Amino acid sequence: MSASAKRSYHPETQLVHAGVLRSQFGETSEALFLTQGYVYDSALSAEKRFKNEEPGYQYSRFSNPTVSMFEQRMAALEGAQAARATATGMAAVTTALMGQVKAGDHIVASKALFGSCLYVVEEHLPRYGVASTLVDGTDLDQWRKAVRPNTKTFFLETPTNPGLDVLDIKAVAEIAHGAGATLVVDNVFSTPLFQRPLELGADCVVYSATKHIDGQGRCLGGVILGSEKFIQDHIHTLIRQTGPSLSPFNAWVLLKGLETLCVRVRRQTDTAATVAVALSDHPKVSRLIYPGRPDHPQAEIVRRQMQAGSTLVAFEIKGGKAAAFRFQDALKLVRISNNLGDAKSLITHPATTTHQRLTPAARAELGISDGLVRLSCGLEHPDDLVEDLLVALKAA
Repeated sequence: MSASAKRSYHPETQLVHAGVLRSQFGETSEALFLTQGYVYDSALSAEKRFKNEEPGYQYSRFSNPTVSMFEQRMAALEGAQAARATATGMAAVTTALMGQVKAGDHIVASKALFGSCLYVVEEHLPRYGVASTLVDGTDLDQWRKAVRPNTKTFFLETPTNPGLDVLDIKAVAEIAHGAGATLVVDNVFSTPLFQRPLELGADCVVYSATKHIDGQGRCLGGVILGSEKFIQDHIHTLIRQTGPSLSPFNAWVLLKGLETLCVRVRRQTDTAATVAVALSDHPKVSRLIYPGRPDHPQAEIVRRQMQAGSTLVAFEIKGGKAAAFRFQDALKLVRISNNLGDAKSLITHPATTTHQRLTPAARAELGISDGLVRLSCGLEHPDDLVEDLLVALKAA
């Protein structure tokens, strides 16, 4: 950790200065170390490195200076003791869960998860003898009742994808810890700027760095954060031996993305709030969900858990799938994409994309109707974005 990261600076400052490792050339921008391996001064030095008796790098599947800078900067922003970067957000989720369990163990997770996360919990882990129970994440009694003697970890995302429910992290963490389990939180939708799961009792936080952290549609990445003990006990060796490693180039891109994270996310959040107001009473919108509004189902939790709303707005268009498709096809500025957190505003139809694998009944239980769309607000002028949405709603 650089000296600038040791003091309690504001997030904006941490995102520019934390974790910088300068080479002998004294470069201003972070250096990009595109190398697989490293050389040693002596055979004894190589032996000591592999025995962790001497500091230094061994192989970029294990660690790399550019990747280390990204990890240290994320740890400083999150308030975590340690971090490990991964090739994708799903690699972060899968590693964070698999690193804690073995055959015969049990996981409890919220039903409201990204489709690939549901796959890992419902289908992938059970192949290796790890049972799972899905619960309504907003119902604390369901978390309590799902606990078994072999429960090892809880997993949730909040706000949820795509319905933007907000789960009570502190309360769920207390239930998990009371059962001798840990809590892993996917904090992508809120970002580390607006929600601090570790401070609320979570043991581990995961991000798809592909989203807001890059923020400009350039590369994939993920990161796992927690205490030094959690990372060493559950994450470090699994990444080292199985190799879901972040490339140095992508780490460098993500470092550049972090420098502007505050500026981008705060602007996008303001725009999302503006869009929510503009669409809330529209005659063709039957339901609108935005965490910053007083009519949000978990508004009280939002007030005490989040510092701001989100860059995302979910709304239901009257007329089902056909109307939702007409609406999307009529948009001129907003692009159809399943990504989010980008500088460009993006929209997706979850029922036919991110959650299409679920049965109609399962989607209905999560509030994912055929008319629901999820909007990720970008950096366009809010007035232009609102006009694009209002004109497209006429086509719905």
